[in-house]
Amino acid sequence: MLDETLLDDPDALARADRRGLLRGAAEAGARVRTAARHAAEAGVAELNPEGRPRSILVAGPGTAAAGVADLVTALAGSSAPVARLHSTGVAAAAGALRWTLPGWAGSVDLLLITTTDGSEPGLALLAEQAYRRGVTVVAVVPQRSPLAEAVTGTHGLVVPMATAPHEPTDDEAQDVGPAALWALFTPLLALLDRVGLVTASADTLQRVADRLDRTAERCGPAVATYSNPAKTLASELADTLPLIWTEGAMAAPIGRRFAALLAELAGRPAFAAELPEALASHRVLLAGDFAGGADPDDFFRDRVDEAQALHARVVLLRDRPVGGLTAAPAARELALSHDTAISELEPEDATTGTGTVPATDDGATPADESGSGTTTGTGAPAEDATTPGPGPAHDGTTDLEGVAELLAITDFAAVYLALTSRLHTT
Repeated sequence: MLDETLLDDPDALARADRRGLLRGAAEAGARVRTAARHAAEAGVAELNPEGRPRSILVAGPGTAAAGVADLVTALAGSSAPVARLHSTGVAAAAGALRWTLPGWAGSVDLLLITTTDGSEPGLALLAEQAYRRGVTVVAVVPQRSPLAEAVTGTHGLVVPMATAPHEPTDDEAQDVGPAALWALFTPLLALLDRVGLVTASADTLQRVADRLDRTAERCGPAVATYSNPAKTLASELADTLPLIWTEGAMAAPIGRRFAALLAELAGRPAFAAELPEALASHRVLLAGDFAGGADPDDFFRDRVDEAQALHARVVLLRDRPVGGLTAAPAARELALSHDTAISELEPEDATTGTGTVPATDDGATPADESGSGTTTGTGAPAEDATTPGPGPAHDGTTDLEGVAELLAITDFAAVYLALTSRLHTT
């Protein structure tokens, strides 16, 4: 159960946060700047690629590496095929994991290795295998780690992973922490920009860092729940089964990462699916025992000693779909027809600095001096929420700032759920 008294008690949150998760979320912007500097110092900007790679292969263990692979697929998948190499092994331990290149991989392909550990012998063997096949290797790994030495020895490019002076010594905490994603992802953005697969210039990365800073200010522990989109979302998802419905190419990996963090950090089951397919795949969840109005037994029975029923709640996470086609109205209608509450997240409009106005449980829109609330707290959406936004960006490129904002809000929300759970293990 959620301990709501902790949400608006910064000191209590700090005491509960033994793994430094809130600090990691707050430092995401700084981590982007450090990682961009490491990429420049490693020579990414001076690379002279001979055309685009035929395909991109991504390998690495853990939640952060999985999120990076998913984001790279969404960003570069329309320009070149992207495949994540899944590990095999008898345990989820650095020494037990192994990766294998597909049989067709060769000199026209690019292998990206990302890890917050750097001691995985399986990744070192993968780098050697890539060297023998002529596959170009770029690795973002901890500095002076065994893997960094192995990749350098096979003539691959190593970008040291950006870390903070007070980085947690717990390897698991470092991997799951929100800052780890940006430490691994930022150098790859710079690299993919250099090879012409995405648009992520140095100025773009600076704006991403600035957006992460602004979002951290809105979502920080000192900001009250009523004006804090991350705390609001965490409170709404307490004792629910989150159904994360995403719309837009970049929203999908964000939704899957949010579901993974809810499970790994907060111990909360969640399901993520893309619209419009989610309307069919999750329909039974809304109509069964998890429905908002589900009550299969006698209404007058004694519930004093019973645990609270787990009801579904929809999280509609949108990346402003292009072309005026949106399944959001159908999603709202389906949820409300089954008495299921719905929360909504959209990034701010980069041109106006405004996002979706949050609604309260009675459908009224509270005043928010920041003008940056992005969560609707009920099935009554903001009046303009059915109008599709401007698309990924006005010049046709992906709005990485909006991606950063949605990642930051959901990361903070997952951390708050973890810290305020009476059974939390953080």
